[in-house]
Amino acid sequence: MIDPIKELIKEIAVKHNIAVSRDDPIMILHTINYRLMQDSSKAQQAQLDKYKEEMEDLALRWGNDAKNKAERILNASLVASKEAMGLIMQEGAKATVASVRAEVDNSLALIATPIRNVHRIAILNVLASCITLIAAAIALWMTLQ
Repeated sequence: MIDPIKELIKEIAVKHNIAVSRDDPIMILHTINYRLMQDSSKAQQAQLDKYKEEMEDLALRWGNDAKNKAERILNASLVASKEAMGLIMQEGAKATVASVRAEVDNSLALIATPIRNVHRIAILNVLASCITLIAAAIALWMTLQ
């Protein structure tokens, strides 16, 4: 295992041509700086962890919001399509009724004249029967007198 303090003493000696021992006051500064960097690193890691949690919460909320909005849009489009289909079905039904009515009217127009003729013939037959009945009654009356 490499001793970091020993490495530091070696580096100071090479770079600055100064011999420093383990009990030199400058080494206290190194220890303090090292400790401050560790504490700072821990504090930064704690802040990063907190930030990460907040970001995950935000992402979850945004995901839920997006899902809710997508569901609302989907439901609205379903309602709109149902209404559109209902209108189309009503228009289709109206068109079918109009078509059937036109066919029935055409068929009735075709048979209306023959029915009127049959009706006239029936009235004429009733009149002829009445005349025949009256003639028979007159003949009977004449025979009986």
